[in-house]
Amino acid sequence: MDSTGRPAESTGRVRPAESAGRARPAEPTGRSRPAESAQTLDRGLRLLHLVADAPGGLTVTEAAQRLGVGRAVVYRLVGALAEHGMVRRDPAGRLRLGVGVLHLARRAQPLLAEGALPALRRLAEQTGATAHLTVVEGGEGVALAVVEPSWTAFHVAYRTGSRHPLDRGAAGQAILAGRKGLDRPVATSGELQPGAYGVAAPVLGVPGLEASVGVVALAALDPTVVGGQVRAAAEAVASALG
Repeated sequence: MDSTGRPAESTGRVRPAESAGRARPAEPTGRSRPAESAQTLDRGLRLLHLVADAPGGLTVTEAAQRLGVGRAVVYRLVGALAEHGMVRRDPAGRLRLGVGVLHLARRAQPLLAEGALPALRRLAEQTGATAHLTVVEGGEGVALAVVEPSWTAFHVAYRTGSRHPLDRGAAGQAILAGRKGLDRPVATSGELQPGAYGVAAPVLGVPGLEASVGVVALAALDPTVVGGQVRAAAEAVASALG
């Protein structure tokens, strides 16, 4: 009733329950985005490795075929990598590594040298020869870490940063052997310095790394004995860096 004592009039309208019969739209979970991002990252890294393994560069079509994706996907990946200097296109349109890779490599080199030093020290003391870790940079072999023996009257002074062609000297030839999957030691004499003898073995099993461990001396080295020691040191370096 109202204030006059009369029954309150009904409007005849019934308000439906707000939640009855109405389905709320599903909210996006966002679960697919991380998966898509991980896939894009994986493809970008795979593309970077493909370009690094192609001395003559790759066309977009070749990259798409090897990745198993469309050309449009490769163009997007190249665009992102090029912004960071990791990939560039030469005048012929082929994909090649960019200078940004060198920047990362220089940052990583001290870590590689640090990881290899224990094995190099043992090798230098065992053989009485100068031990070294050589890596590939710009198509040449570069001495990244060098350790001299502590107990010899004289030994080869081999400077960190020394460069040489890969087809000359035991260190470079061991790297070339590693490209073929061969892990046997390589012995040379007089190829880099008259009267110097070298034995080296490739460092295998470390993704993205082309390197060798070796020794150089002013006296002839027994390839059988020293070769086994060098190979063991190369395996120790691979274990430390892998």
